[in-house]
Amino acid sequence: MSITDVLSADDIAAALQECQDPDTFEPQKFFQTSGLSKMSASQVKEVFRFIDNDQSGYLDEEELKFFLQKFESGARELTESETKSLMAAADNDGDGKIGAEEFQEMVHS
Repeated sequence: MSITDVLSADDIAAALQECQDPDTFEPQKFFQTSGLSKMSASQVKEVFRFIDNDQSGYLDEEELKFFLQKFESGARELTESETKSLMAAADNDGDGKIGAEEFQEMVHS
């Protein structure tokens, strides 16, 4: 599966353009521009599985660092502050990782 099977390549490019500079990544803006926020819960969970490198069922900070690169291989890494901010926005139970449900809730919030 490729991310462009579920999201438009043009929408992904536009979303990445908005946050190409370090410390400009805003999750909600990214989700809206990329089209993720318009997807159903099950579609968002499919995207989650694509982002979950080790297929553990969770995203940790190391996986979040490469979040943008899952949408386009040439995209930049998230900065440490962006990574921590993304984790804080989604980690509802405070266990230091983001599950599929937490990810879906963040995308649709």
